Amino acid sequence: MTVLPPRLNLPGFSIRNVIRVRGGDIAEAYRVDTQQGRLFVKTGRPEVSATFAAERDGLALLRRALEASGAGVRVPEVKMLVPATKTQLGALVLEWIDTQPARAADAKLGEALAVLHRADLGTPGYGADADNFIGRTPQVNGWLSEWPAFFRERRLEPQIARARSAGLWQARWDVPAARLLGKLGDLLPERPRPSVLHGDLWSGNRLSDASGQPVLIDPAAYTGHREADLAMTELFGGFSASFYEAYQATWPLDPGYERRRRIYNLYHLLNHLNLFGAGYAGQVDAALRG
Repeated sequence: MTVLPPRLNLPGFSIRNVIRVRGGDIAEAYRVDTQQGRLFVKTGRPEVSATFAAERDGLALLRRALEASGAGVRVPEVKMLVPATKTQLGALVLEWIDTQPARAADAKLGEALAVLHRADLGTPGYGADADNFIGRTPQVNGWLSEWPAFFRERRLEPQIARARSAGLWQARWDVPAARLLGKLGDLLPERPRPSVLHGDLWSGNRLSDASGQPVLIDPAAYTGHREADLAMTELFGGFSASFYEAYQATWPLDPGYERRRRIYNLYHLLNHLNLFGAGYAGQVDAALRG
């Protein structure tokens, strides 16, 4: 039997058993059996637990989109947010979901994601009410009425500034980056249908529950152009052809997606450059010059 870290408490739950499990890149994760049911508990250092409130809010936003759209995908229920203090670790407490290999639900996920992207929450444009995180990196939101401006000012420019500050930006990227930023109004649609995005949809953030229903976890959610989610699924692979076929059959992508995909994934490559270092410089270079 594992035990929870000594500075972590779960008020209101009577704990029977604790098992350390895999649970993401930046947090410690536990399966906690209690008299009230089985839980998934994430905790970590202060810089990690600082992201938990945003994750809770992202799950709530996805849940609102699911309720509005009827999409056949599952989002974990948040049981509790434990704020970090000087004497106590912070934690995000979720329902426990028994899983099976995620690719088994790829076709269902492709269809469900297209339906979710069509949810109409009456948002004032692109963004979110509050800033959140992409991994450990702060992600600026707020609302803008034009998508190219949002993606330039709230996505690419903050990552570029972060890379410059960290000494990871290369001078030879100045010209192609300035050219790309200046042309975003021509390259991206001005006012695409606003979609609730997962925001960090790599293969590790989708699961399949024991019944075969797809599950989305660890969002960096905001409202944007749906292609940004699809582009992220292709950046590191892991999704089967059935996922893309089902998405296209439900809501086909517009012509020119392949060109826009490079732009959307530049954001995630810059984030990986900033988080993990110069090993991503080659991919950033290729995206800027592609």
